[in-house]
Amino acid sequence: MKEDYIRRKERWAQKISGKELPTRPNVGRLPAGQHEVNNFPVLDLGEHPEIPLNEWSLKVHGKVENPVTLNWEQFMALPQFRDVSDFHCVTTWSQFNMVFEGVAFFTLADLVKPKPDATHLFFTAYDDYTTNAPLDACMDDDVMIAHSWNAKPLALEHGGPARVIIPKLYAWKGAKFIREIDFRSHDELGFWEQRGYSNTADPFTEDRFS
Repeated sequence: MKEDYIRRKERWAQKISGKELPTRPNVGRLPAGQHEVNNFPVLDLGEHPEIPLNEWSLKVHGKVENPVTLNWEQFMALPQFRDVSDFHCVTTWSQFNMVFEGVAFFTLADLVKPKPDATHLFFTAYDDYTTNAPLDACMDDDVMIAHSWNAKPLALEHGGPARVIIPKLYAWKGAKFIREIDFRSHDELGFWEQRGYSNTADPFTEDRFS
């Protein structure tokens, strides 16, 4: 496990230094049951909470040594990270080479310093949507809190001003309109997980439903 974590952080360090690995060929990238699209469909709970930037905040707390609540200015003052990743929606569409920019999850983790007993994350959004993920799944080179897509501020319908991006999981795990990240020593099901969706959400095993 330690060696895997080191490899992930090495990949992230390569990216953040500008030494990104070449884009992967499309062959083998499309999970079973998915079809490729070139647009960005909108799927949510039907609410688009408009949060002025001067009122936005991100609370990161729980099983951490240094809990923080960041306003927009503080969030944007953190090291910025640009990455190219694939996006897989449980409704069977995928898009390759999505260009997101924001704050890497590694940066947040280094800031708050998870305690040894932190094993899971619980995300809460401004529309009260919730979801969960193992901490290990987010300690990866492509996970971030994104504020931009294709070099433009993330649109409201896509979760702006900031949303979670976890490319290796189905997209419902990446909460839009993010306002709170709670590090926990236990797992708790989120909105869709309580309604029959998979708790692990691996696109490459078609892990859609529980």
